[in-house]
Amino acid sequence: MSGSPRNRLSYRGAGVDVDRGHHLVTRIREIADKTPREGVIAGLGGFGALFEPPLHRYRRPVLVSGTDGVGTKLKLAIAKGRHDTIGIDLVAMCVNDVVTHGAEPLFFLDYFATGRLDVDVAERVLAGIGRGCALAGAALVGGETAEMPGMYAGGDYDLAGFCVGIVERDAVIDGSRVVPGDRVVAVGSSGPHANGYSLIRKVLDAGGEDLDGMVGGVSLGDALLAPTRIYAASVLPLARNGGVHAIAHVTGGGIVENLPRVLPPGTRAVIDPSSWRRPAVFEWIRDAGGIAEAEMWRTFNCGAGMLLVTARDVAGETVAALAKSGECAWVAGEIVSGEGVPEVVIE
Repeated sequence: MSGSPRNRLSYRGAGVDVDRGHHLVTRIREIADKTPREGVIAGLGGFGALFEPPLHRYRRPVLVSGTDGVGTKLKLAIAKGRHDTIGIDLVAMCVNDVVTHGAEPLFFLDYFATGRLDVDVAERVLAGIGRGCALAGAALVGGETAEMPGMYAGGDYDLAGFCVGIVERDAVIDGSRVVPGDRVVAVGSSGPHANGYSLIRKVLDAGGEDLDGMVGGVSLGDALLAPTRIYAASVLPLARNGGVHAIAHVTGGGIVENLPRVLPPGTRAVIDPSSWRRPAVFEWIRDAGGIAEAEMWRTFNCGAGMLLVTARDVAGETVAALAKSGECAWVAGEIVSGEGVPEVVIE
């Protein structure tokens, strides 16, 4: 009933090579070992990662979690064979969300899915995840690698990430302290980060653009694939000083849709676009795609990757502290009284 030996099926014959997966796990261990953090009890290899949170440092600890992917920026990275930094994007998109609540990132897990596992490519991606975790101060404690033939074509793969952070209950930043008169401090981005790439790829397709062409002193490919900036090290010390009333991570939806998420009813943010010069890559996107200004502001970060709403009297020192930590920062606007639902006005 089982048929002749030559007709017997196997998992490898179906497209899943378990040995390749085991080989990758060995390499991942080396990457994870470079993201040590107190609290890791058991990480890679088990069915679950064990982590002991530093509860002795907190009176009322609150865990903050976040999950995200990198969207269709992956398509561009795969097409260019640039697998080394897309993992940084993955960590950044999750960690930056956690940081908006003033939470210190504790640990990170990833999910890597592909049609046929290329161990070398996967290792490059995961090495980027490891670098991102190191920048964020989070331990890479585990993840999942899924080989699913028939689900993904060619060398395609997909990524998702999961981060958990911790913050004192009394120190949670939730926007409730925002009042008219507060200032909006912008922290510079490294480019489009990992948002708006479905539109960016449409622009590339429509114009047949050469990714080796120069934009703002770098190649277009480099400008579009610059990894998302991770703000944990520079923003968290400020979040603890009491002068920061809200933090917005500028992701899909741009400034006009993300900043209102952290503002209370009866307020609106007035942003002065003349307070900074947008990086050249955004001007290229606008001009090459014939994209309206309103669409730019509601799709891209336009050079401001994170926004801090601060008390008026600490805005200047906030900018100075961010500059000292290596960030480009400036006062981009203010909070004024409004009616009903919070909104952003670009003027």
